[in-house]
Amino acid sequence: MGCRVVVLISGSGSNLQALIDSCQNGESPASICAVISNRADAYGLTRAKNAGIPTAVLDHKQYAGREAFDDALMQVIDSHQPDLVVLAGFMRILTAGFVRRYQGRLLNIHPSLLPRHKGLHTHQRALDEGDPEHGCSVHFVSEELDGGPVVVQAVLRVAADDTAQSLAERVHHLEHQIYPLAVRWFAEGRLRLTTDGAMLDERRLANCGEQIRPA
Repeated sequence: MGCRVVVLISGSGSNLQALIDSCQNGESPASICAVISNRADAYGLTRAKNAGIPTAVLDHKQYAGREAFDDALMQVIDSHQPDLVVLAGFMRILTAGFVRRYQGRLLNIHPSLLPRHKGLHTHQRALDEGDPEHGCSVHFVSEELDGGPVVVQAVLRVAADDTAQSLAERVHHLEHQIYPLAVRWFAEGRLRLTTDGAMLDERRLANCGEQIRPA
């Protein structure tokens, strides 16, 4: 049944909703087989239930440490036999063992034009440094935080009157466009990770991946 996807969330799940819509309206051959959260109050769980997708909650505070939590999480993920694991606002730093287990089939979205502004507070940092452009990146996850090969970026011009909040809203809208696109590429067999980096249609992607500049 197509490409089986497990989505990991911690919060409202707006990117999850974009993925659900893409999968259920026929745009993508991907199928979300489970949504897992480390927070029981994450609204994304409600989004998944409304779409008829199985959910699970693993409270990280109930585990002795990061390794114990990731071990339990891997067991739940593997029970669904996914082809792809997608991080959609999953606010946990993953252990090296977790990343290695899903190497090449683990995607994340980050609110900056990687490799610029890894980590947090990306919109304010873009403003503070006077960046003329900002945006978001989908990338394969590696053991380096926000450091894996980039698949696709959406780029916007920073306006003179932009604030961190206005940038965040504009970038969030772009995230909802490029994340389903990257998952669709993977599900269609067009996107893969090799020792040479990310490949799309057997073409090695540049360090910034495919770049999309919405009008």
